[in-house]
Amino acid sequence: MKKSLIALAVLGAIAGAAQAQSSVTIYGIVDTGITYTNKVSTANAGPNGTTSANGSKFAVNSGIIQGSRLGFKGVEDLGGGLKALFQLEAGFSNDTGALQSDKGSSTLFRRKSVVGLGGDFGSVLLGRQTDILDDVSQWTSVQDFGGVTGSVGHNLDRLEGTRTNNSIRYNTPNLSGFTGSLIYGFGETAGQTSGGQSFGLGGQYANGPLGVYAAYYQSKLGNTPSDVSLTNNAPAFAGKAGDTALKTFSLGASYQAGPARLYGNWSRVKQPLATAWNGTTALTTASGAPNFYSVGSINNSKADIFELGVNYSVTAPLHLLGSVQYNKLTFVPDGTGLNSNGKLIQYNLGTDYFLSKRTDLYAFASYLQAKNAANPGVEGDGTGGTANQTAVTVGIRHKF
Repeated sequence: MKKSLIALAVLGAIAGAAQAQSSVTIYGIVDTGITYTNKVSTANAGPNGTTSANGSKFAVNSGIIQGSRLGFKGVEDLGGGLKALFQLEAGFSNDTGALQSDKGSSTLFRRKSVVGLGGDFGSVLLGRQTDILDDVSQWTSVQDFGGVTGSVGHNLDRLEGTRTNNSIRYNTPNLSGFTGSLIYGFGETAGQTSGGQSFGLGGQYANGPLGVYAAYYQSKLGNTPSDVSLTNNAPAFAGKAGDTALKTFSLGASYQAGPARLYGNWSRVKQPLATAWNGTTALTTASGAPNFYSVGSINNSKADIFELGVNYSVTAPLHLLGSVQYNKLTFVPDGTGLNSNGKLIQYNLGTDYFLSKRTDLYAFASYLQAKNAANPGVEGDGTGGTANQTAVTVGIRHKF
């Protein structure tokens, strides 16, 4: 009897030690809002208001601030300071219950699918993952407004977190507030190493109320591009496998001044292979005015995106939010004289009230204006039928 009790005690100790050395966490976010958007295009309506094919729209949308997701992450202590790491994260649209997909194909763990090692040297991760541009979004409007400000800027400059397939990423340990990262995406194009290849690097520094960052990322064309979504509008590129299709450089800062967090940033996006007007759409509307919306297939070869914003804590649970995004676009000349520089500017006001650490209610109002450029629409909830568009959203977010 005593031997049995001793054996059970030993087995219990071993089981407890094994459990302490490894852990798996299930987590997720469910974020949904109701959005009203005016002047949504229902046909090829020009942003200068030359046609009337637009109307108002009500929608229940998933992932307003943060994409709804279900994730699993784990750590195993291998001894000697070495740890095994993994993270699997699936995105879903909780307004319909459907899995999120890329370019029409369902991907179970589309948000993240990585495994690697970590220790005093930092960490090395392999799989489908974002680069440091996603990490530094905490210093930008992505933190407060999420997808509301995406169409004007951060869908294009990648601050919202575009994934890279077939990638390896190295993260430095925290060095007195500084963390850096390198990522390399294998294009997996037979016979041509550079086909579909991508590369990124950057760093961020956090010291008390101050946070600053700088980051660079580039992608090349390939038969199976490592970057699933090169830009928000998935333009048609004129080039061959191995040609550089996207270059993004971002620089920004954030500062906590008492109850107010102030932030500002600038990004330059270059698309060297962007094509000019494809010749399949009318250059003018029926009234003879330039139809810049129809010429939206003209891709920008360069974009300079500027942003300023504030998050003011009235009380611990109540936050007042404001931001403005300005995007200066340079189009590829096509000889018609219509392809000049375009501009997008968006103003946003909002409030976020935290019922608890896990649940908050939010409300946003945004006004987007386009000049000599296609109106991409606020929140991506329908392209603008005129040069300006307004959207109002109320929603709830829960984290578990």
